[in-house]
Amino acid sequence: MMLDRLSRLLMARRFRLATAESCTGGMIAARLTDWPGSSAWFDRAYITYSNQAKAEMLGVPLALFEAHGAVSESVVRAMVDGVLQRAPVNAVLSVSGIAGPGGGSKDKPVGTVWFAWGLRAGSNDGARVDAVCRRFYGNRDMVRQQALECALAGMLRLLEADD
Repeated sequence: MMLDRLSRLLMARRFRLATAESCTGGMIAARLTDWPGSSAWFDRAYITYSNQAKAEMLGVPLALFEAHGAVSESVVRAMVDGVLQRAPVNAVLSVSGIAGPGGGSKDKPVGTVWFAWGLRAGSNDGARVDAVCRRFYGNRDMVRQQALECALAGMLRLLEADD
């Protein structure tokens, strides 16, 4: 199971994980904390649904929203950076998307979700951050569930690749 592997990797490396969530509204953190023993590796969650929350809680520059929109690579990367600057964690995942049924556009249709995953590097090395955009289909619940699974799978992939 994915959470078992994720849990084992985080514990073996003595890593702490945090999430920065927008369209999933805390679903990822809820799934992680459902896992027995998650207190050994899960630290915190930032639920930053609005642009104002992303800016205030994570320091995402307002210029990024103006230039790229909240559902963008630059914003999810900034969300990861903001968590790493504010929390004593080694691993971060962030997500921002359009779950629907409204809110989509031609360039960013409903189901568009951006993800970023970051690992804190050495003290002077910054962080390794990977980002990807996915397009999911279905109703709001289906888009959010697919985003949750993709976020966890991406965190697992990053940890396994860095192992």
